Amino acid sequence: MPSEIAGPDERRPPPSAPVDAAAPAQSWQRELGILDSGRPGPTVLVLAGIHGNEPAGVEAVVRVLARLRELALPERGRVVALAGNLGALAQGKRFLGRDLNRGWGAASIAAMQQRLGAERLPEDDEQTALLDRFEAVLRSATGPVVFVDLHTSSADGPPFLCLADTIDNRRLGLATGVPIILGIEELIDGAALEWFGARGVCALAVEGGRHLHPDTRGNHEALLWLLLVRIGLVPAARVDPAPHRAHLARAIGAAPPIVEITHRHAIVAADAFRMAPGFVNFAPVAKGALLAHDVRGEIRATGPSLVLLPLYQALGDDGYFLARPVRRFWLHLAQWLRAARLGGLLRFLPGVRRDPDDADTLLVDRAVARWFVVEVFHLLGYRRERPRGAQLAFTRRRSRPENRTL
Repeated sequence: MPSEIAGPDERRPPPSAPVDAAAPAQSWQRELGILDSGRPGPTVLVLAGIHGNEPAGVEAVVRVLARLRELALPERGRVVALAGNLGALAQGKRFLGRDLNRGWGAASIAAMQQRLGAERLPEDDEQTALLDRFEAVLRSATGPVVFVDLHTSSADGPPFLCLADTIDNRRLGLATGVPIILGIEELIDGAALEWFGARGVCALAVEGGRHLHPDTRGNHEALLWLLLVRIGLVPAARVDPAPHRAHLARAIGAAPPIVEITHRHAIVAADAFRMAPGFVNFAPVAKGALLAHDVRGEIRATGPSLVLLPLYQALGDDGYFLARPVRRFWLHLAQWLRAARLGGLLRFLPGVRRDPDDADTLLVDRAVARWFVVEVFHLLGYRRERPRGAQLAFTRRRSRPENRTL
């Protein structure tokens, strides 16, 4: 997700890699705009620029808000748009002290709130301000809430959505026609999606394209308009969705509609990680294909995969992700199984027991339950947590009853 100018002591990608110069620095207010119809209805909460080198999302939402004002929209509900990392946006950098999109888990928030004085990082104050606004939005909602987090990446490729695999999230994501990435929330700790997902809120992260590509802002705008129409804040009679669908169809090209993350290549600065040049999002690779180099040597694909979010920038702890296409049959099967509420039967399987501290979490003994454990729990709406010794923890994804009206 993100990029910036590498300093003299930072890693630089190969010259042929599609990396952009630093994002243009610009100052923004926290509240990019609030358009409230005064009538009960859904709330669309848009966050842009949580990474300071990703201004395209900020520019896109500002343009959409301006057009909504001209049309005297929305007719019901409201749109709330916030800028994320103001300090980093002002410097055109991904972050200043820490990644603001990696600290939204409960433990990380508690630790952040305990830091005082010189211990505090610039992103601590940014997160505190955002938390206050997020909580205020949820308290004042008069209908379902949809959270949309706008991002860009350091590689070329079509726009796509990242979302937790709930039926509500899928329904909204599929309505856009934009490729959907499942499973990334299981491999990245502390993204803003996690905070909203834990509260049952529909939440989508949008990767609009390469940071400074001329089409990226338009991809964000088109997707926002489609979501506003789908959610019901903007009548299709007032804003024709067809041109926006056509724009996204051109941008998407032949990208697969749904993929699932199978591997995250995590990195630290000491790895001296360098992505091999020329990769774009959804690039297919065969087993043995050279993906990158680090201090240990070559990094090659262990099997046929699709490459996502290859890192061509100085900062970041995700070297790349690998994914595989998902057949729609499995999505339909999951929807049927969850509607039938069969997830409650899992705790009666051998090697499975309920977490005594959390009724929504099941603990799986990997020595007993060894066959297709993750696949079965995914079908039934459970998210895989980190291993706990010899056990795996799976937590059920809940959603708010009002989400069913979306």
